[in-house]
Amino acid sequence: MAGGIGQDASGDTELDVRADGLRRFATIWSRAIYPATATSMTRSEFEEYLLPLARGLDEALCATPFDPRPAFEVGAALVAAHCTDPEVLPSILRVVDAYLVLYCPPEGLPADESRSRCARLQHAVAAGFARALVERTRYEQEAISRAAIAARAEAETALQASEARFRAVFEGAAIGIGIAGLDGRILELNGALTQMFGGEHHVRNRNVSDFVHPEDGAEVWGLYGELVRGEREEYRITKPYYRPDGTALWTNLSVSLLRDSSGVPQYQLALMEDITEARLLTERLRHEATHDTLTGLPNRALFFERLEQALSPGTGTERLGLCYLDLDGFKAVNDSLGHAVGDRLLVAVAERLQACVTGPGQLVARIGGDEFAALIVDPATQGEVTDLADRILAALSTTVRLDGRELPVHGSIGIVEGPTGTRGAADVLRSADITMYRAKAAGGNRYEVADPDSDARAITRHGLTNRLPTALERGEFFIEYQPLIRLSDGSVQGAEALVRWCHPLHGVLGPDQFIPLAESTGQIVPLGRWVLQESARQACAWQRRSADGLPVRVNVNLSPCQLYHPGLVDEVAAVLDETGLDPTALCLEVTESALIGADEDALKPLRRLVDLGVDIALDDFGTGYSNLSSLRWLPISNLKLDRAFTRGIRQHPADPVDLKIVEGIVSLAHTLGLTVTVEGVETRTQAEHLGLLGCDTAQGWYYARPGPPDHLHTLTLADAMSA
Repeated sequence: MAGGIGQDASGDTELDVRADGLRRFATIWSRAIYPATATSMTRSEFEEYLLPLARGLDEALCATPFDPRPAFEVGAALVAAHCTDPEVLPSILRVVDAYLVLYCPPEGLPADESRSRCARLQHAVAAGFARALVERTRYEQEAISRAAIAARAEAETALQASEARFRAVFEGAAIGIGIAGLDGRILELNGALTQMFGGEHHVRNRNVSDFVHPEDGAEVWGLYGELVRGEREEYRITKPYYRPDGTALWTNLSVSLLRDSSGVPQYQLALMEDITEARLLTERLRHEATHDTLTGLPNRALFFERLEQALSPGTGTERLGLCYLDLDGFKAVNDSLGHAVGDRLLVAVAERLQACVTGPGQLVARIGGDEFAALIVDPATQGEVTDLADRILAALSTTVRLDGRELPVHGSIGIVEGPTGTRGAADVLRSADITMYRAKAAGGNRYEVADPDSDARAITRHGLTNRLPTALERGEFFIEYQPLIRLSDGSVQGAEALVRWCHPLHGVLGPDQFIPLAESTGQIVPLGRWVLQESARQACAWQRRSADGLPVRVNVNLSPCQLYHPGLVDEVAAVLDETGLDPTALCLEVTESALIGADEDALKPLRRLVDLGVDIALDDFGTGYSNLSSLRWLPISNLKLDRAFTRGIRQHPADPVDLKIVEGIVSLAHTLGLTVTVEGVETRTQAEHLGLLGCDTAQGWYYARPGPPDHLHTLTLADAMSA
């Protein structure tokens, strides 16, 4: 019962969070587009009107399978609310692009898939908006169209009965009306039609066949032939004409056959509605929905559309190449010189990229921020794609001059090249993105070619990173302990706590596989707190079972992120208080790289911990650029000598240089009042040499491998190298 109640409460909380996200999205949307609307609603009423539209976008974004068609209705609903100014559409799409995924993130979807869905929803909203706007225009002109239809009927009657009556309707009609013979020669035209073509002399006495336009559909002249032969009574099409100045006149054309009283065809009647303005508006809306407003390049939506077309079976495309570019160091330009300079730099980069992509079947687009992508359809070889990448890098090698400054610009490129039909657009972009970051990690200003193994490793890292926050809650972590051996008598002094992750798919993972991910995401702080708590409890349990009553020491690793966490000292003190562990039984290990060169402010937390009675060990000593003089004032009590110094003394005879180095370090440490622990002891020879050199404690496979806490006193004392 209690579990059920808790679950319902959690579900309600999740619903409340999502409802709050939708409300915030609708508020931002309202602020962006309300000033440009002609609605009679108040701002608050308009916000309430937008809320179900936002919910519809959210549901479409999260739907499985994904279907962008509900977003068409959102575009239509905005037109219904009098958001009909063409300038308002970029604001509508900009808010959807920037905030929909932010406030309504789809659960369980990768970030690139979420952005891809969001881009397709924007496209659908724009298409629905444009379609509704055209329908609205047609609806407003419906009265005129009805008048035109009436004019046609009246014209037929007038031709048979009353020329005067016909003229009244013919000349007074608001749409263009023309009459031609069955041979195509234009006989009559009204004022509206004359005005459309810029003068009567441009139309009268010409033949209908003279008005051919390159964009005529294949069916236009076929329908015309059927009508003049008497095989059909009428047809309706959208047809362009040339105006005298060379510009296009787009019309909704309706042509009807006029018969005499005995039913014999005599004339053809054409009714023309000028839709040029609506056509240009539709094209403008389409362009704005599919092109980046800053650079003029195709945007993510259009690029994704072209990529999907190229990958679709049956299109004839056999291979494709993709170059995914991210500028190196662009954030520094924005941070230091401002976004205005950054925008101008992006425009300059876009111009250079456009100059690189000139071949047939090639397209360059701005994907977002400082990311661009170039697509090659059916490249002859992979070399053609890498040649494009080389041209792009060469084009970016020259500095950009802005306001008297020479700004260097470089980029990292991920290349995907291969056959179509085996992968989806989202998979191709993800592979290119992963490969681009591999190029950036290698130093940038270069390209890398996609590699399935590298993709798999990156996807695995991404999956581990996503699961980290919940893994601790699900109890997937556990701790193994490796004994610390006192070299003077071979007794167990304590143990080092080593965290492991029992992943449900990948099995047991060592710290090297997930600690860097935890540090990069900040999850190392709660994970480290848990390790400290569990290790302290275990040390207390060992103490209770100890025969001699002496404290059993536990060493816990402290990451640099934890060292700089403001609550570190309070958390350690709280753990000691909660568990009852003697502070002298706790040793926190901090890596050499985190301490050497640290200023006094960074060392204050460690000094406070020492004041509590906690020991601090300098871990991995000798792996960095050690400043030996700093050992005098660091708040440490133990040096953990890295295993690299003892490899030469694993076997007999020992390397004399390694012996001297270890002897010198031990002598220095003891002079400073520090104890020395050696890691990685694997042979009896090693252990004996280290004892003779004066090392205090040791750990390694010679004594025991990390294991469960009840194996603390179970030592192998076997050479690991020969095992």
